[in-house]
Amino acid sequence: MTDNSVHPGQGRAAWGPGTPVWTDLSTPDVAEAVRFYGALFGWTASEVPGGGGYTMFLLDGAPVAGAGPLHGLDEENEWCTYLLTDDVEETAHRVATAGGAVQKPPYDVMTQGRTAVFLDPSGAEFSAWEPREMAGAAVFNVPGALAWNELSTPDPVLAKRFYGDVFGWTASDGDYITWDSAGRPIGGLVPVDEPAPARWMVYFGVADCDASVAQATSLGATVAVKPTDIPWGRFATLNDPQGAFFSIFQG
Repeated sequence: MTDNSVHPGQGRAAWGPGTPVWTDLSTPDVAEAVRFYGALFGWTASEVPGGGGYTMFLLDGAPVAGAGPLHGLDEENEWCTYLLTDDVEETAHRVATAGGAVQKPPYDVMTQGRTAVFLDPSGAEFSAWEPREMAGAAVFNVPGALAWNELSTPDPVLAKRFYGDVFGWTASDGDYITWDSAGRPIGGLVPVDEPAPARWMVYFGVADCDASVAQATSLGATVAVKPTDIPWGRFATLNDPQGAFFSIFQG
């Protein structure tokens, strides 16, 4: 859906503010996540030394996503979208000024980068990533890699204002709204009716949507949205065996 196929550390000036560069899973069972996603996407896993159980998922040896254990009752079993920033403190200030909330203030992730966790005004959680040694994922838009990020929200007008104020994004018109940053589409926006919660959805590329759904269910997943054709390809939404939502996309 987007052309993020290069490593974000290469020519990162072309990547606009807020471009999704990483995703990770908070889960009650990292070992189960390694089993499930490894079988589904062909990922291998490498626990990060000194990372408190944080595990890197690799596709052909390249980092594509991560997973870590839940810490405390305030964390949810879900995939998180990380949005690129050059200054996470400034992003935190803009989030608060624009009506969002700072869930976790900026902090260092060892020597890899600096991050923070935010809630937008409708309650959708996202993180920011200020790169240091790690720019983000090394590959996008191939089977087994991050392919798209999409906000569903009951208040799209408020969302357009908030993300525009924080990251300078513009939103397209039409039946399906896309976010643009630095002239490139970097995500989508879908209105939902209350009481559906606001959330960021991650999409992983697959070669065959229907076959991947069948494989996922055989591995213990459940289907939230069955394989569906859209103008750009075919997608489905799943719950992994621990209940975390994610989507797959065949382009």
